[in-house]
Amino acid sequence: MKFIDQGRKFICNLCGFTDDTPRDYHCNLGPDGRRRDADERPELCRGTVEFVATKEYMVRDPMPAVFFFLIDVSMNAIQTGATAAACNAINQVISDLPEGPRTMVGIATFDSTIHFYNLKRALQQPLMLIVPDIQDVYTPLETDVIVQLSECRQHLELLLESIPTMFQNSKTAESCFGAAIKAAFLAMKSTGGKLLVFQSVLPSVGIGALSSREAEGRTSISAGERETNKLLQPADKTLKTMAIEFAEYQVCVDLFITSQTYVDIASVSVIPRTTGGQVYYYYPFSALSDPAKLYNDLRWNVTRPQGYEAFMRVRCSQGIQVQEYSGNFCKRIPTDIDLPGIDCDKSILVTLKHDDKMQDGSECAFQCALLYTTVYGQRRIRVTNLSLPCTNMLSNLFRAADLDTQFACFLKQAASEIPTSPLMQVREQVTNLCINILLSYRKFCATVSSSGQLILPEALKLLPLYTLGLIKSPGLRNDGRVDDRSFWINYVSSLPTPSAIPLVYPRMIAIHDLISKQEDGSLIPPIIPLSSEHVSDEGIYLLENGEDALVYIGGLASSSTVQQLFGFSSIDEVHSQLVLQQYDNPLSKKFNDVVNEIRRQRCSYLRLKLCKKGDPSGLLFFSYMVEDKTASGPSYVEFLVHIHRQIQMKMS
Repeated sequence: MKFIDQGRKFICNLCGFTDDTPRDYHCNLGPDGRRRDADERPELCRGTVEFVATKEYMVRDPMPAVFFFLIDVSMNAIQTGATAAACNAINQVISDLPEGPRTMVGIATFDSTIHFYNLKRALQQPLMLIVPDIQDVYTPLETDVIVQLSECRQHLELLLESIPTMFQNSKTAESCFGAAIKAAFLAMKSTGGKLLVFQSVLPSVGIGALSSREAEGRTSISAGERETNKLLQPADKTLKTMAIEFAEYQVCVDLFITSQTYVDIASVSVIPRTTGGQVYYYYPFSALSDPAKLYNDLRWNVTRPQGYEAFMRVRCSQGIQVQEYSGNFCKRIPTDIDLPGIDCDKSILVTLKHDDKMQDGSECAFQCALLYTTVYGQRRIRVTNLSLPCTNMLSNLFRAADLDTQFACFLKQAASEIPTSPLMQVREQVTNLCINILLSYRKFCATVSSSGQLILPEALKLLPLYTLGLIKSPGLRNDGRVDDRSFWINYVSSLPTPSAIPLVYPRMIAIHDLISKQEDGSLIPPIIPLSSEHVSDEGIYLLENGEDALVYIGGLASSSTVQQLFGFSSIDEVHSQLVLQQYDNPLSKKFNDVVNEIRRQRCSYLRLKLCKKGDPSGLLFFSYMVEDKTASGPSYVEFLVHIHRQIQMKMS
């Protein structure tokens, strides 16, 4: 805001209105026209500030920190080890939950019926309460299903240890997933909170039951794209209607899918997406390597910086307005979004549009205001302000272009198109976006030079490479499982900007010569371009995209290196689901350090998979070589030639 008239008045930078400065906020201006106290007041000199909210910002008292765990105990979940992995992970995470009397926990299990547990301290042991009606669900005993953590900790730990054995002989293959989350929601409805669901099989009975429509989709390939698209949309409205109600009562759902079969992610993911939650996907679930990732994911989920019962609104100065929001939230009125849960790994894309002319040299202002409750029960308003200069020189715009944000925006827009448009069409749209940006640079900014050259703006010179990566990504390739594509779409919807590029253009490093590399101060060795000509048959490589990591062992890799890194003398002995261990040698230690550094940077535990030459896993590794010519698209050079031709055609 601009203060005028010796600080007695101010001009609002959002609406342009001039008003009197409140008397207790008055301060004289210095010779530079700024208030003399500007550097002492955070709200006058910082981009992001938090205010403790007063009573008028509360509909009710700030909610307690409620964690409700819902675990699949169907036959499949028990037999694959998923139930035991979930119980172990929860048991280890209990000590990481926020301390104090405001932390409440509850637990329930489900197969074809729902089982709640009374965790009251007075009881000798937790009492199981079964809810058999999975069409018209209720919660038994309003009060003792969710209890203060400090009061039920021993009971909870005991219960988590015994759940896998309690159900070990279960022959129930069905899952009443929809009914179970509805029942858990009823237990949490009065407070709100986090509902963490561990699910292994397709919901087959009760509310929101689904059919195995993937098989139907496969048989009707003749119906083509239209059928595949249907499989990427929710089967019906049931779960969406439930999710909107959850959001209204501030229940945020996270889904941990530990499955070896189709679970219809397109339908079940509607719940996390509408409630500000997240989907974690462990497919095919391996009892050997996935429990460690499950525990780390769960631990980060409950300990990362986060808030509850949040509302967010973005405001802009005159000349610009918000067109739409996209991400994981619920929207009841056009200007605000409701976030039952929000955390540091979620991003929200806000699309803006011009509705008026702006003056060259003037500034336009943006404000993002988030009202939320902290884990410790304080209501706060986080305000982020940004003021940017307007220009009528296109070359200034290209010079200051932000590739990461620009690309994250492309990626999210492409992902939202996939369920309703043919893949071919989405790939074309993505390519045309890239072509049109470079065309306008060529047309309006480039100094006149021979038309024989492809001219790229410095800030966006890698845009064609990342566009090619997007075209070849699991979301836009023709092959692949329906659930994998649905997960990809879902993963992208709330993906933070720094993770967008690694998702389509992963980082590849050589690990066979980690020791001989000269240190330049960074733990991670130089990055190798994603082209098979850089992958030697004697080498061992790590490729990671922030979520998964592949370790590729070349056919001629030295057996002593394999022995040092993996503890096996021959490649054939190494298990494809890799559990990283540290052996007593410098190479192994360095490799562990590198993987842990990547995990730290990505805030993700990375699922490690081993790939060998001449094996389907080797083909998987090479499918990430974005710069090669593959079944899913042209080589990088061919793609640049194509873009150049298109620009030349449009220029003529």
